Amino acid sequence: MRPVARSRLRLAAGVCFYRLKRYAEWLLGGKQYSREKQSELLPHLHIRHQTPLLRRLKNVDMWMQHNKIINLRLAAERLNGVIVRPGETFSYWRLIGKPTRRKGYVEGMLLSHGRVISGVGGGLCQLSNLVYWMTLHTPLTVTERHRHGYDVFPDANRTQPFGSGATCFYNYLDLQIANQTQQSFQLHVFLTDTHLVGEWRAEYPPTRRYEVYEKEHAITPAIWGGYERTNVLHRRVYTLDGEWLDDEFIAENRAMMMYEPLLSSQQSR
Repeated sequence: MRPVARSRLRLAAGVCFYRLKRYAEWLLGGKQYSREKQSELLPHLHIRHQTPLLRRLKNVDMWMQHNKIINLRLAAERLNGVIVRPGETFSYWRLIGKPTRRKGYVEGMLLSHGRVISGVGGGLCQLSNLVYWMTLHTPLTVTERHRHGYDVFPDANRTQPFGSGATCFYNYLDLQIANQTQQSFQLHVFLTDTHLVGEWRAEYPPTRRYEVYEKEHAITPAIWGGYERTNVLHRRVYTLDGEWLDDEFIAENRAMMMYEPLLSSQQSR
């Protein structure tokens, strides 16, 4: 995983190519994408999760995180209430659209090749991370997810396994979720004063409980001089009474570490 340096022209050409490819897939790929939204919530809660809106991160100005809240509020409005019917696919970017200044998006924190930069619409990875994590606790099927290629911040106050998020970049780093069940699901997302909150709701109550965990976690020196971090995510499936049913593979993660692996949580703040 040696870091690759590319020119600005090469990067711009790559973005243009992959965005056009995604537009073609949306139009001609044959998937039925979810579009319908309704304000009335489906009756049964399958998973609820929340993440704090503000965190103190080393070398990250707080204005970026305050602006992130503006961006999250706009994007959450585009997703809130969407119904994913049987046979449909949820597409994160198809529903949100391109985040632009004209739509009200502002400069926020972006991660680019392991560096923290500012960019319009920055901070929306927090929303894709939330949706992905919740989906792992439902019978919905993640059909497209992109891992973070860089591990930028140490594990200070981490409550989820490493690699349990989903990076996003309009429009080709998408998060797509297929409903292969026999019931409709609904995404409910909103912001409080302190947290981004999400729920997956459905027509019928849950019949399974899911526990996501990591295996084979390792931090190893890389030949290019830094460190690589790897693991494999699995989930245990139980009945509501606690009977074990299955152990399912989720994803394999690999990322270049952008900090010393023995850095303490106090040093990361």
